[in-house]
Amino acid sequence: MDKLVIEGGKALSGTIAIQGAKNAALPILAAAMLARGTIVIDHVPRLLDIEVMLDILRDLGCQAHHDGHTVVLDTSGADSSHVPERLMRQMRSSIFLMGPLLARFKKVEIYQPGGCAIGERKIDLHLRGLQALGAEIEESGNKMICRCDQLKGTELHLDFPSVGATENLMMAAVLAQGTTVLSGAAQEPEIEDLAGFLNAMGACVSGAGTGKIVIEGVEALKPSRYGVIPDRIVAGTIMVAAAATRGCVTLRNTNPSHVTALIHVLRRCGVEVETSGDLIKVGAVGRPRALDRIVTAPYPAFPTDLQSQVMVLLSTADGCSIVKETIFEGRLRHVDELIRMGADIQVDQSSAIIRGVSRLRGATVEATDLRAGAALVVAGLAAQGTTIVEHVYHIDRGYDGIERMFGRLGARISRFPELADSRAVIG
Repeated sequence: MDKLVIEGGKALSGTIAIQGAKNAALPILAAAMLARGTIVIDHVPRLLDIEVMLDILRDLGCQAHHDGHTVVLDTSGADSSHVPERLMRQMRSSIFLMGPLLARFKKVEIYQPGGCAIGERKIDLHLRGLQALGAEIEESGNKMICRCDQLKGTELHLDFPSVGATENLMMAAVLAQGTTVLSGAAQEPEIEDLAGFLNAMGACVSGAGTGKIVIEGVEALKPSRYGVIPDRIVAGTIMVAAAATRGCVTLRNTNPSHVTALIHVLRRCGVEVETSGDLIKVGAVGRPRALDRIVTAPYPAFPTDLQSQVMVLLSTADGCSIVKETIFEGRLRHVDELIRMGADIQVDQSSAIIRGVSRLRGATVEATDLRAGAALVVAGLAAQGTTIVEHVYHIDRGYDGIERMFGRLGARISRFPELADSRAVIG
């Protein structure tokens, strides 16, 4: 396992292009199973989660090549609907394969997925939706077998706007007989991107990006070429890092409308944010202002995936801030690590009360999950002294070489094997 060593206290500056969105690419890769033939997907980041998904597709009989940021998939030889447990344990997003495999093969064997330990993420919404479409589900221990003669369109309602369930049910419904109306749907940009890919292959999906999605079932889909949207969470991480280090950074290949909630928060903190086309410019000079309250909620509200990064910024704000997490109960695990770096944070159930300090200080900290790890990197960049972030594999699940990314903006950050002597590394 690797670790990152960061010499903090240097303002970030420069221009950087944003990678393709992991959370859009993963369901799109799964959806490729709905068509037979060669599918080309552009702007796919090189991440651990992506490689796990490609390994799963290869295990199912596909040919998969990831060259640069383009994935070429040949699904014509796919002959299995059994997803191996050893691969499912590595990544939560493998659950996306339920819908497309069931639609294509009329059967899927799958296991409870793994992923970051950030709280309970039940798949009940996925299963109930597939049953409503006509699937029979048998559970045996950790294994689930779903079967159907033919999926049939119906009216579905999600009690919670789950992104994963929305995407899984969309993929299953595109080859169902008749019309499916999905209400209570998630509205994230990644939902729209998946619908765009499905429609490029001949599906008939409308309303994606709203709370009501209508899917007219078709007999078959055809291979296509498609480009993944920019990653709004990676963009947001860089925006917060620019503000936290009192730097000035221009991001290109972005969609500013996807980070509206973050832009609003940064401006409330006194950070200058300008947008033009696919460009976002972030600049900060003085100490940020504290915010009375930030509450995470489903899109288009403030995203849980940026909560930990913004908490870093508020840790050095002038005054007291409150951040309330409503999506994942385990998403405040980074607080103890920030306290190691001198932050003054108190957790009260699902809320964090943050009393800003003048400066964070370097320390050895541990990435407990993907976004917490990214937040600790941001903290290290802003802190005085040396920060060592351990268990970097969590971060590699969502950031395409985070040390290279920030290095392009002038950060003093390096990757080393975790067995290396930290004193030798930083000496």
